[in-house]
Amino acid sequence: MLFLILIGALLGLAIGGPIGLLVGGALGYWLGKTLRKRLMNKLLGAQSQFLESTFAVMGCLCKADGQVSEDELEASRKLWDRLRLNEAQRAQARADFTRGKGADFDLDAELAKIRRIAAHQPALRQVFLQVQLAAVAADGELHPAEHEMLMRVVRGLGCSEAEIAQVEAMLRGGPRAADEQGPSLEDAYRVLGVNEDASDAEIKKAYRRLMSENHPDKLAAKGLPESMREVAKERTSEIGSAYERIRKARAT
Repeated sequence: MLFLILIGALLGLAIGGPIGLLVGGALGYWLGKTLRKRLMNKLLGAQSQFLESTFAVMGCLCKADGQVSEDELEASRKLWDRLRLNEAQRAQARADFTRGKGADFDLDAELAKIRRIAAHQPALRQVFLQVQLAAVAADGELHPAEHEMLMRVVRGLGCSEAEIAQVEAMLRGGPRAADEQGPSLEDAYRVLGVNEDASDAEIKKAYRRLMSENHPDKLAAKGLPESMREVAKERTSEIGSAYERIRKARAT
């Protein structure tokens, strides 16, 4: 805003002297305030849409095998708690989840909304997918129809082949595997999106890039709802676990 005030004041001074300076500065202030308000409204709209689409697609995925299990419903309710949704937001989440379960739900159109928000932002797509994975895996079983639908979601979001490989790694447990060893070495490479023959420098570069792209503050500025900050933090934890798995394996 200060930049616009200065530009307006200088232009006003050049055109109208001291009076022009004041008028130009005032116009610069008004323009800056207007632009800031529009950008904030756009960001809030994107965050709201991201949350609505998250639960709508979740409902569609959970219904892919023909029915929504109680475990899947409980997973969605737990997500409301994790995201600290208020009563109005919970009501909207329930409505969106139900909308996603409907026979007339247009999955491709819903994915197009997320694709617009997450354009050139693979980290946003990964957070969106991470939530979906947690929901469909809630009952401890991934039905073939759910896997097929999930892959449709992945491709509908415009994910690259490397991102698809990352999702497959996450489906197998990825860096959040329960055993003490964490992710398998193969999956760790997939999470970082690098080949097993990549150099140490290339691996470190991929790690640093992913950590930067997945920083919660950066994602919030791109449309990630503030309530999903913890999910974004989990993503950075997974990236860190994968990097440590590779680093230790190469040190032996």
